This record gives sequence, structure tokens and C-alpha cells, in this order.
Amino acid sequence: MLDKTLANIERKITEASSIGEKERADLLELLTTLKGEVTELSKSQADRAESIAGFPQVSAHEATRAKQNPNLVQLSLKGLASSVDELEATHPNLVETVNRISHILSNMGI
Repeated sequence: MLDKTLANIERKITEASSIGEKERADLLELLTTLKGEVTELSKSQADRAESIAGFPQVSAHEATRAKQNPNLVQLSLKGLASSVDELEATHPNLVETVNRISHILSNMGI
């Protein structure tokens, strides 16, 4: 399930016409890092890893829609941030990656 979720995120980022090339490259690079971090986390906390992978999928979906709903975008980003809050001490690289993804989306006006 986790691999499928991450593959869907990658596909959405790759196919989205609303994302500039620099942002696309940055997001894909961060997604590669996220895959490694979430895979590591899934070894000990599978449910949490699924949740963390799910929020970027929702965020990517909302961010790449042709007609965006700002409320849904904000909700998805809040879910993304809150899904990793408790992990800051134990998995700092994962938290940093998620924060960087959120920052790029925010800079895009999402």
C-alpha cells in the first residue's frame, strides 16, 4: 500500500501542468528522500508511515488540481504537518523532508 501511495504522488507531480519545472524537480527529489524515510519508519511503525505517506498524496492532489479549493489545500497541509509532529525527536530527517515539501507548496501559493 505504501509503495502504491508514493507512486501515485510521484505520478501526480510528474503529470501536473500547474507545477513549474524547478518546483517539480525539487518535489521529486524530496519525494525520493521521503520514500527512504517512510520506508525506514514503516519497519517499526507501519500505521504511522501509511498516514505520513497519505497526507502528501492528498496535498499533491489538491495542489495539482486545475481549480483549487484553498480550504482543502490548507486542510491537507495541516494534516501533513500534524502527522509528523510527534516524530520530530525520533525521525528529524523525515520531519525536515515533510517541512520542505510543505514549504515548496506554500511558495507556489498552495
